[in-house]
Amino acid sequence: MSIMEATLEVAAGQARKAGADRICVVTLRIGSLSGVVPDALRFAFDALSPGTPAGGAELRIETVPASFWCSACQARFQADNLLAVCPSCQSLSRELLGGRELELTSLEVE
Repeated sequence: MSIMEATLEVAAGQARKAGADRICVVTLRIGSLSGVVPDALRFAFDALSPGTPAGGAELRIETVPASFWCSACQARFQADNLLAVCPSCQSLSRELLGGRELELTSLEVE
């Protein structure tokens, strides 16, 4: 709930800066390893957005897969967890490139 509460505050502030009264769409990018559950965010959005500029808005969530760098192969690859094994050479990667994001990426306003 606190993540969505902060998101709605930021979104409302950005809408005000743009001279908008209403937010129509809120788009978030969430990394698969961020620890954030998209369904929980949707629930929080539905509970917290009424009475705010985002009341009645659509919440769009883009999931970002975890990606790693294999120093042995010099290649980027995706994995489902932090124990990332390169699919090409079976080396264990310790270099996470993406997948922990939690970003408010765009707003559509009126």
